[in-house]
Amino acid sequence: MVKESKNVKAPVFDAQAFLDSASVARKVVVYRNSQKIYCQGDPATSVMYIQKGGVKLSVVSEVGKEAIVAILGPGDFFGEGCLAGQSVRMGTVAAISPSTVLVIEKNEMFKVLHEEHGLSDRFIKFMLARNIRIEEDLVDQLFNSSEKRLARTLLLLARYGKEDKPHGVLRNLSQETLAEMVGTTRSRVNFFMNKFRKLGFIKYNGGLQINTSLLSVVLHE
Repeated sequence: MVKESKNVKAPVFDAQAFLDSASVARKVVVYRNSQKIYCQGDPATSVMYIQKGGVKLSVVSEVGKEAIVAILGPGDFFGEGCLAGQSVRMGTVAAISPSTVLVIEKNEMFKVLHEEHGLSDRFIKFMLARNIRIEEDLVDQLFNSSEKRLARTLLLLARYGKEDKPHGVLRNLSQETLAEMVGTTRSRVNFFMNKFRKLGFIKYNGGLQINTSLLSVVLHE
């Protein structure tokens, strides 16, 4: 269930081999675009691993205001709160494109984290990266302008700097969603998106294509 990648000593998590080992505590589920995977308040009984597609994590306050917490893609985990004692889901997760998700029951996840070094290595790396991201998000909200926050959000969504190096085209991403993630208004997002487009940082070509030159906005003092 663990295979060695070329020129890399660390084991790589092989999702297919993991699935091929018989167990009712793990399964693959395919979700259509916009389909909810679980809702806020549902029982927290499993951890999910994204094989294909992407998901949106959101939380709704008592007065009905929704906030988007994160958008995740292939190789990311979600629902891991159940491992830390959460009995119910703290937010809602929905697919933002046709998505294939590996679902691992909580007890099974505890077991494989001990047995599958490839999975445990990936899981730990993901959790550390998420903690760093949360700290960076806090600093971003406290000190950076909405323009810089939007640029950083777009680069993160395009997975800039990730090892898998995707092509950086975002589909089915509305300006309302971006406004919620950045913490500003849709009109401000629209203004900055038009500015980024005129400067050549982004373009619309079968989706929203992010140019790495957008990094200059983030780095600019």
